[in-house]
Amino acid sequence: MSVEVKLRKGETIDKALRRLKKKLDRENILKDVRAKRFFEKPCERRRRKEKVAKFNNMLRLRYENA
Repeated sequence: MSVEVKLRKGETIDKALRRLKKKLDRENILKDVRAKRFFEKPCERRRRKEKVAKFNNMLRLRYENA
């Protein structure tokens, strides 16, 4: 899971950091790290996934007819 961003000629550090953050976001690395920061019991994980699925289903039903 190594992400590497090399500085281009004449590129500022800020732009390189922005590219790094975009790359990390696209690969969901930060999301995974934050999720694994604390132990989550299997029942809590299942409850969280069910909640997300319920929300997505609600959105799908709402915008399916529109």
